[in-house]
Amino acid sequence: MLEAAVSNHVWVSRPARSEALCWGGPSQRATRLVDETTLRALLDDVRSGLVAPDDAVAALRRLPYADLGFARVDHHRALRQRMAEAVYAPGKTPVQCAAIVAELLAEPGPPVVLSRVDASQAHAALLANPGGLHVGHTIVWRPAPERPDRVMVVTAGTADLPVAEEAAVVLQAHGVRPDRITDVGVAGLHRFLAVIDEIAAAEAVVVVAGMEGALASVVTGITAAPVIAVPTSVGYGAGLDGVTALLGMLASCASGLTVVGIDNGFGAACGVIRLLAAPASHPPGTEQTARDRAGQHTPT
Repeated sequence: MLEAAVSNHVWVSRPARSEALCWGGPSQRATRLVDETTLRALLDDVRSGLVAPDDAVAALRRLPYADLGFARVDHHRALRQRMAEAVYAPGKTPVQCAAIVAELLAEPGPPVVLSRVDASQAHAALLANPGGLHVGHTIVWRPAPERPDRVMVVTAGTADLPVAEEAAVVLQAHGVRPDRITDVGVAGLHRFLAVIDEIAAAEAVVVVAGMEGALASVVTGITAAPVIAVPTSVGYGAGLDGVTALLGMLASCASGLTVVGIDNGFGAACGVIRLLAAPASHPPGTEQTARDRAGQHTPT
C-alpha cells in the first residue's frame, strides 16, 4: 500500500510548477529553474532584446518554488545561499518526504538532504528516489564534488556520535569529508592531548559534547580555526537534557566559540560551510581556504 501510494503521488500526481519559474512572452514561456546559469541567460535575453525588462522584473519578483499543496519547495536556495536544500522529516508523512525529495531532484542542482528520518520515511524516500546515501538518520542525494578543506568533527564521548554523525554527513553532502576524532572528553584529558596537533591543523572544528560541555572551551583555546560547538542531550539528571552543556558552552571564556542548539549537528555543519565559503563564489583560480583569507597559518 505504501509503495503504491508513494509511486502514485510522486510520479503520477506531481503538481505543475509555479509560474514564478517562467519568463518571456507566450511564444517562449517555459519552465526554467532559476539557478546562476539560467539567470545569466535571462540577463543575456534582456540585453539582446528577446525579453522585455518588465518581463524580466516580473520573473524575478517572485521567488521560484513548486507548490505541492502541502509544501512549497524552494528551488531558489542554491542561488541565494550556495547551500543544499534540506528537508526536515519529523512531522511529515513518508509520502510527503518522498514527494518533496523527488521535486528537488527533478531539476539539476545542489545536493538534497533529508534529516532526522525514521525507518518508514527513509524507506519511502529511497523507494521513490533511489541512490541516496543513508547514514544514521540522514539521507543525502547528489553530494557535491569533494573539496580540500580540512574540517574536524570531535566528540567528547561515544554517546555523542549520533549528533556528530549528522554533522559529518551534512558536511559530506557539501563536498567536505571531515576527519573524526571520537571520545576525547575532558574526563580523560590525556586522550585529548594525544590528538591536539591534528585538531590544531584543521580549518574548522565541530565539537560535539554533552554532560557539562567543557570540551568546546578546551578546543577553542588551542586552535586558531573557527569552532562550532554542539551541546547534546547526553548526561545525567543535572544535565537537563542538554541545557547544562548549552549554558556551559555559551558561558565559555574561550573567545569566539560559536554555539548551536542542542543536538543540532545539521546546523553546525551548515555553519562550517558558510565559514569556509563555496569555491564557486571566487573567480576561477582564486579559491582560498578559510585560513588563507584570515591571514592565519597552521600552528606548529
